[in-house]
Order: sequence, then C-alpha cells, then structure tokens
Amino acid sequence: MTNAADPVQGTHRRLQRFTPVERFSRWLVLLLVVSAIVVSTRHVQIIPEFLYDAPEQMLDLLQRLWPPDLSYYQIGVHEALVETLHIASLGTILALILALPVALFSARNITSNPVLQVLAKFILVSSRSVNSLVWALLFVAIFGPGTLAGVLAIAFRSVGFVGKLLGEALEEANMGTIEALSATGAPRLSILLKGYWPQVKPALWSIALFRWDINVRESAVLGLVGAGGIGVALNNALNTFYWDKVSTVLLSIFAVVIIAELVVTEIRKRII
Repeated sequence: MTNAADPVQGTHRRLQRFTPVERFSRWLVLLLVVSAIVVSTRHVQIIPEFLYDAPEQMLDLLQRLWPPDLSYYQIGVHEALVETLHIASLGTILALILALPVALFSARNITSNPVLQVLAKFILVSSRSVNSLVWALLFVAIFGPGTLAGVLAIAFRSVGFVGKLLGEALEEANMGTIEALSATGAPRLSILLKGYWPQVKPALWSIALFRWDINVRESAVLGLVGAGGIGVALNNALNTFYWDKVSTVLLSIFAVVIIAELVVTEIRKRII
C-alpha cells in the first residue's frame, strides 16, 4: 500500500489496496472460477424442465413419506440397525489394528527407510481415494453379500484416515523425551511405549472416536450394495415403493447418528 502524502515534496499519492499485479491475479482467478462453473454446467446437462418440476415432485415425495410406519421398526429395522452398529465398531477396531504399523512406517522420525515410507504413503492414499461403497462392492464380489463385506469395507476405507492422522501425531511428538531414552540405551520398543505412546495416546483416542462416528454414518448405506446393515432394509423398502417404511428407516438412521454424536462427545470429555 502506498503512502497518502509526501510532506517533503508536497505531492499526494493515491491509496491502493492492491498492486496492479495483485488486481490482475484476482480477476484472473475469478475468471477461471466462472469459466469452470460454466463448463461444468454445460457438461452436467441440466434439464430445465426437471428443475421447474422439482418443487412439486419434492412435495409429492414428502406426502408419501408421511406418516411413517412405526410398526415396521421391530419387524425390519431394529435388527438391521444393530447390525450397522456392529459393522461400524468392528470395522473401526480392525482399521486401528491395520493402521498402526502403517502410521509407524509413514512417520519420518521413526522410519528412515525411504522404501517403507513410500509404501506406507501409497497405502494411506489408496485407502482414502476409494469410496466405502466401492470397497463394499469389491468385498461383496469376493466374499459374497453380508456383514463381512461391510466390516472389511469400513476397515479398509478407515485405514488411510487413521494412519495419516496418527502418523502426523507421531511426527509432532516432542523429541526431547525420545532423545533422552535413546541416550540411556533404551531398546526401540521401550522408546515407542515410553516415549511416543504417552504423547500420541490422546490423539489416538480422538481419532478412533471421530472415525467411529463417521463409520456409523457410512455403514448405514453399505447395505444398498449388499454389505449388510440398515441399508438392506432401506433398499428393500425403496424397491417395493413402501414410502412409509422408507420414512421409518430414515428416521432410525437419523436418530442413531444423533445418538452416536452425543456419545462420542461425552466420551471425549471424559477420556481426552
């Protein structure tokens, strides 16, 4: 920003918030964003007639969903809902077990071997780049439909998330304690248990709880591809056009997500 006045020469200068280069860059970015939106809209091929009819169709759908058939809960929802919670819990536990060595290999202050680091990074990126539904489709094709495919899909999807955050927590550990243990000749396992573990334990609990909360939501839709859980009940209700049952399933999923959020928040307050 230039000065407003020069008292020596008595000349005034114009205040400018941005330099010409900065203004040009801002307009260039804005132009690129608008161009990307226009090109994306043209490729999506939005049909205007569907947009005009959307409010009417939404109102019709809401009328079909209400009132929900609450009697369907005991018949086809409760057991599937419990199965969903089991899938999320077992998948999270398995992900923690699988992510621990990957996180150790990805942490630069623990593993100096570049080959292991690259392999760990590849596993973390591969896990996060594939959606849980795609993982579920793969495991359904291998093991057949059921909860096993759902548990493995949740686990393999969560490895990248847990491993990346845990690896970053290990890299941010205070090295003073680590160097003191190393100077005393402590073995590597003792350094991990006495030096790193006390520092990353709060982060690990936080990551595990947060990921379980996410997995409860993701496991609710795995049944749409045959991986068990409440998604199976939702898929059956949708295929048979029983909208009152669909409403019951959606309300059950909504309630479980809220309860899981409250439980995770309370546990975080008590443990972390």
